[in-house]
Amino acid sequence: MLGWSIAYIFLLLSIFLPLLSLITAALLIVPVLIMYVKLGTRRFLVHYIVSLAVVYFVASLLAGWLGALLVSVSVFFLPPVIQMGNLYKKRAAARTVITAGTLTLLGELLLTLVVCSMFGLNPVGSMKRFMMESVQTLPPQVQSIMAIDMDTFVQLMVQMLPLYMIGFSLFYVVISHWLARKVLVRSGESIPAFKPIKDWMLPKSFVWLYLLALILEMFVKDSRSMIFTVLLNLLPLLMAAFAVQAIAFLFYVAHVKRWNKTLPIVGILLLLFFPPAYFMFSLLGVFDVAFPIRDRMTSK
Repeated sequence: MLGWSIAYIFLLLSIFLPLLSLITAALLIVPVLIMYVKLGTRRFLVHYIVSLAVVYFVASLLAGWLGALLVSVSVFFLPPVIQMGNLYKKRAAARTVITAGTLTLLGELLLTLVVCSMFGLNPVGSMKRFMMESVQTLPPQVQSIMAIDMDTFVQLMVQMLPLYMIGFSLFYVVISHWLARKVLVRSGESIPAFKPIKDWMLPKSFVWLYLLALILEMFVKDSRSMIFTVLLNLLPLLMAAFAVQAIAFLFYVAHVKRWNKTLPIVGILLLLFFPPAYFMFSLLGVFDVAFPIRDRMTSK
């Protein structure tokens, strides 16, 4: 556990290093989550507080405000650690852990926006200005080929802030769970894993929700209405969920047909590197959930 404390100190201190920040920021929860599960509450608090004290002291030598900022970042990610760690100790299902961790982190992000607004800050407006300045730095040739004008484009990107927050929370928790579980299982802990990907199946209610969203999209044209904003964030989430469902279906087909994993691996590569295939995969996922395709394949 001393080694994990030292690792956590280095991870926190390296957040603002240009080359390492993208990697280390994604790993920030892992050492704390491992310590929380392996140690009792008192021992965990000792390791955690001492680690933060070291980080604060070292960072304050570089800049007076840096120490407080790093401690704030660490405390921000502590609630998901406690939530996920308690579920690990109860041997909860992996889906329950991911859901709880994602909702906790998402709730913190929303609370941060509310608190910033209460103190007179405007993070959404700052984001809009930043995106406007970023678009203006593009070459004129690139700006001219944009299908919509710059103001409308930036406005749509700002309206998709809930989608970014959900995507960030889900990605962060999934990566943290995957890495922390591997370490904990090797250390002797019994942490339930996800079901095999071939057995993944979305609820059928997702199909009706997707169809309802598509129908509403045809009639809602006011880009500043609340319904438009909801659809703008909901449809990409549903399409992503059904695209993952399509990959699960390909794994199922490979399993039933006793093929190797070439088919689903090619599907993953197409999904990642060939954007036009995204809609087709989403459609395949909808058919997999809506119709008993798997039952017919199994009976044959």
